[in-house]
Amino acid sequence: MNLGKKKILAAKTLQVGKERIVFNIERLNEIKEAITKQDIRDLFNNKAIFIKEVNGRKKIEKRKNRRRKGSIKKSIKRSKEKYMILARKLRAYLFELRRKDLLPPERYNHLRRQIKAGVFKSKNHLKESIGGFEK
Repeated sequence: MNLGKKKILAAKTLQVGKERIVFNIERLNEIKEAITKQDIRDLFNNKAIFIKEVNGRKKIEKRKNRRRKGSIKKSIKRSKEKYMILARKLRAYLFELRRKDLLPPERYNHLRRQIKAGVFKSKNHLKESIGGFEK
């Protein structure tokens, strides 16, 4: 006697997984005759259908310190950080001048390369070297 469809109906009705449904062996004829969800509920209340407890698993503690690509934090050297701040500031200034058509493209590219090389020590130093372009 295959009661697979009854087990699926009971699982849907009682809102649990079908692996957790257990039928009482002495009352299989009643279970076989059950057609509606209400029949299943009545059989559950009359202890003809049982629900197994959930099988848990032992909690595995997470490993605390694991060294891999995402967890290695290297500190940036201060000199590089200073260079980045200055370069961004100078490039933004040059971009503004180019946007206002105060710098020709060749001069702009030349100054960008000089900024990358670390020629300028400050924004004022850049302004002095540009000279008469600023209004």
